[in-house]
Amino acid sequence: MACITIFNPSPTAVPLHHSRGNPKMSLPSTDPLTTAGRFLWGRSLPPQPLITAVRTTWSTVWHLMMRQLAPSSSTGSYSRPAGSFPSIDLALYPPTASLHLYAALSCPWAHRTLIVRAIKSLEPFLPVSIAAPGPDGPWEFPSSSVHAGDLVPGPDRANGRRTLRDVYGMRRGGYDGRSTVPMLWDVDKRDVACNESYEIIKFLNSWQRNADNNDIDLYPSQLQKEIEEWNRIIYPSVNNGVYRCGFAQSQEAYDEAVNALFDTLDTLESHLGTNRYLCGDVLTLADVCLFTTLIRFDLVYYVLFKCTKKKLVEYPNLHSYTRDIYQIPKVAETCNFEAIMDGYFRTLFPLNPGGIRPALPSACKPDVLSKPHGRDSVCSNANNSKLLGHILHQCYNSSRPDEEYVNNEHEEEQCEHTCLMT
Repeated sequence: MACITIFNPSPTAVPLHHSRGNPKMSLPSTDPLTTAGRFLWGRSLPPQPLITAVRTTWSTVWHLMMRQLAPSSSTGSYSRPAGSFPSIDLALYPPTASLHLYAALSCPWAHRTLIVRAIKSLEPFLPVSIAAPGPDGPWEFPSSSVHAGDLVPGPDRANGRRTLRDVYGMRRGGYDGRSTVPMLWDVDKRDVACNESYEIIKFLNSWQRNADNNDIDLYPSQLQKEIEEWNRIIYPSVNNGVYRCGFAQSQEAYDEAVNALFDTLDTLESHLGTNRYLCGDVLTLADVCLFTTLIRFDLVYYVLFKCTKKKLVEYPNLHSYTRDIYQIPKVAETCNFEAIMDGYFRTLFPLNPGGIRPALPSACKPDVLSKPHGRDSVCSNANNSKLLGHILHQCYNSSRPDEEYVNNEHEEEQCEHTCLMT
């Protein structure tokens, strides 16, 4: 292609492009924003006072929105709100109880429940409705005439509502709090049974609805103390730690969060060098909780949440550990990478105003995650309990021992990653 210039009576030279002897005139841009900018400033940059004013206004509005949508402490550190329905009594829900799970594919907290539901083979006994982020944030149930399985966004299969807020509002007395996933719904009572992810997965692990899965125990009594200790390490620094990085509203808060995050990842990398799973040779709920953050790390958190010290793929043990869990039967089916990326990059507009979704990292492609992991040859450390106490001590000493590092079972481990899904 060649470029020529033809002069016309106008003093402005108009470039023409031609291909194979057929010249095509380059038309002026019809984009109204570009036209307005050219009218006001020609081809030069906007005046400095305007740039300063816009920058100040944008920063002020951003902080105002983030303070409301992602609550923070006085130092700008993200503080996850307390849950409204934080516990569930197993005695109230016998195997014959009629329950329904509300979840979302992008949400790491909801992902926990989908994985446990799959591993425990509860699909026939626990129906699920998958919500998707709406244009303005709230979780919605898109209408679909095509049945593509239950792990795709679709209609509300329990109540036929349009939004998750509508479902919460059905409970007696109404509801005016945050409408979050995951949420376990009591079909008979038409009420919320629980909407705190960790309590839900503990319940699903113990729920005796499927007699064929009794040999699968992700929360065995002899390991419960160890599982809870790992949760005290993983939740504040990793699960919630990536959000504390992404939602930090001051440099100080970000620096503190990112250092705590990678200090803990370094510790986990070392531990998994001699242990197949966190508690040795047995997959537990602690691994499920860690996995749903790790599977999103290079995909979302590394870029959008500025967790940029290292990629997960740069941690050999953590990456192979992630592949190990991904390859457990039925776990991969719960991982929808396009939905995950859309749920963050196209919905979290305060962090990504343009809504542009980056390309899928090669290390996150299913064929890479399906490569042999070699974890079955890892020998577990015989002194696991003593080592865990040392790790816990290290993690506390390397980070600020504030309320974020207290194992509060009533803290809301729900999906608020978009901030707008209320």
